[in-house]
Amino acid sequence: MSLSPEQHALLASLRWQIAMGADEAILEAPVARAPRAAPAPTPAAPPPAARPAAPTPLRKATPHGEAAAALAAGAMTLEALRAAMAEFTGSPLRETATNLVFSDGVAGAPVMVIGEAPGAEEDRLGKPFVGASGQLLDRMFASIGMSRTRELYITNILPFRPPGNRTPTDAEIALFLPFVLRHIALAQPRLLVLAGAVAAKGLLQSRDGITRLRGRWHQVSILEEKVLKAMPTLHPAYLLRNPIAKRDAWADLLMLQREMNDGGIGAQAKS
Repeated sequence: MSLSPEQHALLASLRWQIAMGADEAILEAPVARAPRAAPAPTPAAPPPAARPAAPTPLRKATPHGEAAAALAAGAMTLEALRAAMAEFTGSPLRETATNLVFSDGVAGAPVMVIGEAPGAEEDRLGKPFVGASGQLLDRMFASIGMSRTRELYITNILPFRPPGNRTPTDAEIALFLPFVLRHIALAQPRLLVLAGAVAAKGLLQSRDGITRLRGRWHQVSILEEKVLKAMPTLHPAYLLRNPIAKRDAWADLLMLQREMNDGGIGAQAKS
């Protein structure tokens, strides 16, 4: 079969392209092709759901803690409670302290102030809040017409000074908490003032800082049938290091004064 001149030209062009290595047909316009979908991966088995970590309780049951609870429950008077705490041998703090620091002020007073632990001066004299922070505490309460000789009863979470005035541990707080709760029950205050983070966290069973806890009233369960209102506030030792925070402490004192006035206790601020 004879080829036309145009067909001869196309055939010659094809032979030239093959000779040059062009062995694939290319169209004049590109063809859009969807990319081949990658095979779906085999779903992996989901990991077992992690259980949310439960908050670490501040109150832990230990043999020494059970002994402390038994001694505290057996005390029917403040004098008996002091003797029970002196008898308690479950804490090494008593071996490094000079004195057991029990309380000061008036038993049966309407307001019970609870601090964290004795300092060096308190350990030496056997009374709470008698050093520089105690002097500031007296001036603070005097500003709203209150005194440890009339309206205040004062104690600490720990009755013994920690070595070097270090912060009490959670275990130490939990260990002495039965004594503190029994102390409150026997002293029968109407309101609690929790001075500092240790007292506030221990009695409120909270891990919030004192700056988050202060400024409002909380509740503390003393016995199954008794709940007291508690006001966390800044510790006087903290105020000595941070004088600017005294305005927050003053606001807390005014809140305490309003509560006392509303409850008919009464304490007038000095002019």
